Amino acid sequence: MKNAVQAVVVYDGRLLLIREADGWGLPSGVGQPAETAQATAARVVYETTGYLADGSPALDGTAAVPCQLLSEDPSDGARLGPEDIRWTPVEQTAAIALPAAVRDYLAGHTPV
Repeated sequence: MKNAVQAVVVYDGRLLLIREADGWGLPSGVGQPAETAQATAARVVYETTGYLADGSPALDGTAAVPCQLLSEDPSDGARLGPEDIRWTPVEQTAAIALPAAVRDYLAGHTPV
């Protein structure tokens, strides 16, 4: 069984988060057969939030996939509503459970 892929979408100094049972987290999901981690991340972002994104190679040693946002506005038909999607300033993500590699990645994307 494949591991879940986490999509790391940063836009304008903000991180895309979705509501989970115990708070907020990264969009995540399991890949389809023969689907790359990059494709899984892009699909999960679109299916859950309606935003188009393009996945990059996973961060070293993790299932976290940085994604570039391709659409500033979500399309209709997302699984989650606007109340379950949040763009959080990177500097306000300290309370979110994120892998160390994601924290390191975000450190390079924090506005000064």
